[in-house]
Amino acid sequence: MQSEPETVCKVAISFDRCKITSVTCSCGNKDIFYCAHVVALSLYRIRKPDQVKLHLPISETLFQMNRDQLQKFVQYLITMHHTEVLPTAQKLADEILSQNSEINQVHGAPDPTAGASIDDENCWHLDEEQVQEQVKLFLSQGGYHGSGKQLNLLFAKVREMLKMRDSNGARMLTLITEQFMADPRLSLWRQQGTAMTDKYRQLWDELGALWMCIVLNPHCKLEQKASWLKQLKKWNSVDVCPWEDGNHGNELPNLTNALPQGANANQDSSNRPHRTVFTRAIEACDLHWQDSHLQHIISSDLYTNYCYHDDTENSLFDSHGWPLWHEHVPTACARVDALRSHGYPREALRLAIAIVNTLRRQQQKQLDMFRAQKKELLHKGVTSITNLEGWVGHPLDPVGTLFSSLMEACRVDDESFHGFSDFTENMGQCKSLEYQHLPSHKFLEEGESYLTLAVEVALIGLGQQRIMPDGLYAQEKVCRNEEQLISKLQEIELDDTLVKIFRKQAVFLLEAGPYSGLGEIIHRESVPMHTFAKYLFTSLLPHDAELAYKTALRAMRLLVLESTAPSGDMSRPHHIASVVPNRYPRWFTLSHIESQQCELASTMLTAAKGDVRRLETVLESIQKNIHSSSHIFKLAQDAFKIATLMDSLPDITLLKVSLELGLQVMRMTLSTLNWRRREMVRWLVTCATEVGVYALDSIMQNWFTLFTPTEATSIVATTVMSNSTIVRLHLDCHQQEKLASSARTLALQCAMKDPQNCALSALTLCEKDHIAFETAYQIVLDAATKGMSYTQLFTIARYMEHRGYPMRAYKLATLAMNHLNLSYNQDTHPAINDVLWACALSHSLGKNELAAIIPLVVKSVKCATVLSDILRRCTLTTPGMVGLHGRRNSGKLMSLDKAPLRQLLDATIGAYINTTHSRLTHISPRHYSEFIEFLSKARETFLMAHDGHIQFTQFIDNLKQIYKGKKKLMMLVRERFG
Repeated sequence: MQSEPETVCKVAISFDRCKITSVTCSCGNKDIFYCAHVVALSLYRIRKPDQVKLHLPISETLFQMNRDQLQKFVQYLITMHHTEVLPTAQKLADEILSQNSEINQVHGAPDPTAGASIDDENCWHLDEEQVQEQVKLFLSQGGYHGSGKQLNLLFAKVREMLKMRDSNGARMLTLITEQFMADPRLSLWRQQGTAMTDKYRQLWDELGALWMCIVLNPHCKLEQKASWLKQLKKWNSVDVCPWEDGNHGNELPNLTNALPQGANANQDSSNRPHRTVFTRAIEACDLHWQDSHLQHIISSDLYTNYCYHDDTENSLFDSHGWPLWHEHVPTACARVDALRSHGYPREALRLAIAIVNTLRRQQQKQLDMFRAQKKELLHKGVTSITNLEGWVGHPLDPVGTLFSSLMEACRVDDESFHGFSDFTENMGQCKSLEYQHLPSHKFLEEGESYLTLAVEVALIGLGQQRIMPDGLYAQEKVCRNEEQLISKLQEIELDDTLVKIFRKQAVFLLEAGPYSGLGEIIHRESVPMHTFAKYLFTSLLPHDAELAYKTALRAMRLLVLESTAPSGDMSRPHHIASVVPNRYPRWFTLSHIESQQCELASTMLTAAKGDVRRLETVLESIQKNIHSSSHIFKLAQDAFKIATLMDSLPDITLLKVSLELGLQVMRMTLSTLNWRRREMVRWLVTCATEVGVYALDSIMQNWFTLFTPTEATSIVATTVMSNSTIVRLHLDCHQQEKLASSARTLALQCAMKDPQNCALSALTLCEKDHIAFETAYQIVLDAATKGMSYTQLFTIARYMEHRGYPMRAYKLATLAMNHLNLSYNQDTHPAINDVLWACALSHSLGKNELAAIIPLVVKSVKCATVLSDILRRCTLTTPGMVGLHGRRNSGKLMSLDKAPLRQLLDATIGAYINTTHSRLTHISPRHYSEFIEFLSKARETFLMAHDGHIQFTQFIDNLKQIYKGKKKLMMLVRERFG
């Protein structure tokens, strides 16, 4: 930097056979990679070789000196560095002069400038301590600060080293692995039984895959492999070593597998020895590359055998005479990965092509085999899973490996493959971004290319029927890998050649029996095909709609949620053990799977707009296969949106589909209430309104199969009868009356079924029809004595008064009073307003009504302040006089000495006495002044009686006698009341 002072660094670099074998620099910068000064010196040496003088080894130079020159050389050397080397020089001189010293037993002397011997190992300098420090640092940051990205860069560095055939690749990976194994979080997680984070799990996966690559190095020495194996076994035996499927055993208990199930218990997953992230690499140490057929495949493009008969299962050549490679697919693909990783791209490509050709041949053979047994298998209705390990989501990612190897070969920009133009003439470019249908390889069909092969192998892998693996991590990985592979496929633009491949594979998958996830019968625990089918559907739709729908409809199944799904063929040991009905608690990703199923259905609905036949088929499929009410609701909403897009007339068929799905949701959630139920009900009415008046009529007539009584009256009928609906539908009088009649029938049925919640809505809905209204009122009266609360009755009574039926309101108010009970201290109870209203209503109706309600008030209300309030109001005006025929004040005020007001006055005085005693039993000094005010109010009521003055004095004397212990309070009472 310009601002910083210039510093001088001393750099030393040692070389051996074109490799930098050691470096030192005085700058002191610590990092995995060389510091800038070492790089600068290396570049200087490369660019200006003449400027750096090359010396012979020092031993050669010394050999040319005579006795005097040697003496001079040593003495000058000692003089120039006497403080550092003098002690060493004297020690060495003593040893050389001593006859039997160790130094004299060895012939010659060491020379640090002479380089290593030809047999010695030579490898690039790697600062091991720094690698360890850095990895430790990144791990300790626990995935924050981009440390995961840094660790991925380190893994990429190891791959780069392997590609350059730098022997440090394995050393660097060993150092990284040691730090990973020493991560303190491993034992912590094991103790707590918690799962490691997803990002961290993926790093372990990459670690395992890299070791697989290293031990599969086609040119490593046996002793090297043996030392790796020893190291891997050591890590493998550590108890915190992570398991391949991400389970810690107790990470997510697989409840269904907790108990052994009969004879199959020993095959149960809880008893299987668990594979760790290193198990596959350990197993791969047994693999070798000596097989002559394998050697021929990878070393030559001309390896064929045209006279070979392609009839046996494991034939080495197919009917074209092209080589095949029959090895467990993930293992064979791990070889391809190893060849690519160790810098043998051509060999990797040759093996990849042989594997794909083998897969295609197997696919054809499996189809022929299935066709032969089809009748029998379909009759039985069971299927077996031949693949317990799916290739998509597999720890070794076999399909991903084949796909990327083949895609790499057709990348236009990849210079390492320019040599491939030797094969044949260019086939013409496809419009894809950076991929071409590059010249065909010798072992491809007419018109095929690496690109078509890559796409085909991806489709074969994605469509393979495979069992849902155990454990959350493994299941999430299946989803993740599938999505990654599909997103890579989506980058490729489909041309006619590729569409042919899509067609061919879709037909294969539909017909291929148990080998295909889209076969006619699949195992109930096989991984669903929704995500893949959605991609196939959108890709095929413009070119072959019939096939696109056939594929997508077949993929809609989700057998694990169906109680009658076929179990499995248990006759052979490699088939899934213990398929217990409803074992889906182990399907940890079920909610994701169901949302993918919903996405597939939505995609089909959108595409089928305007096509009545297809819409009906898609609707049937949704009703048969989707088991979640919230997903069906989402689809109903989707269909509604698509059907009513602003720019066109509504699609009536799609609207009906939307309504059908909405009705299904209503039926599904009627008894198992859903938290979104209100929203669903409102939406359904909106949808039915769009469909038309007959739909609204229909949902009201069948309300009991769709709604609760409350929903039917308060949401459905009320919305249907609203002005906005009538305007929206442009209804004539006849149609309006028909809807109103259905609404009234519904209202009365609901009121009968649930009077507490529906009576008021029923009355409102029946207002305009005298007979219906009378019926509704009668239902309320019948229910009033049985189960209705005073709150509900008061609400209906007030509504009756508001509607101009005061006598009916009064009747309901008296029924409500029967249910009410207000104790002495409930002076802020919400029902007080209702009591005051009921008394005012009675008062306005006349003497008899007031006389009838007062005994009910006295019986129900024990609160003195409320009673005195009623009493005061009753004495201010004449009952029945307010606003009746204008005869204002021509009647008399009611007397307090006669019933019913005398009864009310006595009750009020009694309530004040009881309340006073209740308050005094536990009163604190801070409430004294408030209590005195209360007594003043009480005196006002006492004085309303003709002998009230005497009663009150007696009452006060009583208090002074009983509570004489409360001296301060009684003093206050005396001060105020004498």
